[in-house]
Amino acid sequence: MNALYTAEALATGAGRNGHVRSSDGRIDLGLSVPKAMGGAGEGSNPEQLFAAGYAACFHSALQMVARTQKIDISDSSVGGRVQIGSNGKGGFELAVMLEVVLPGVEHAAATALADAAHQVCPYSNATRGNIEVTISVSDD
Repeated sequence: MNALYTAEALATGAGRNGHVRSSDGRIDLGLSVPKAMGGAGEGSNPEQLFAAGYAACFHSALQMVARTQKIDISDSSVGGRVQIGSNGKGGFELAVMLEVVLPGVEHAAATALADAAHQVCPYSNATRGNIEVTISVSDD
């Protein structure tokens, strides 16, 4: 791969109860295990960061696809949810749900845009075949 950009971050402390900081300092967060998993829930967590990153990346891919097809999606949004649970083998696995909202775009066209974005989004390409990713499309 010919890298266009490299992001760097360092996790310190006690993993999920530690700290994460990007090399440029733009991300500088205390982490904590979510209350639902028995933790204090006072900081962010890796699943929130993954949900935010995937939603933003997918939205960018969606906008690129729409631009190529000359479709206005200026009021669009993408919400991301990441779940973590047992894989039944002593480890854990993730599942992702993306909600694509395209007001004013006919449902079939909106679904086609989301499908096309799913083919070019780097997060989608990285997770394809590894974790369950569900994409829903709505106009509100």
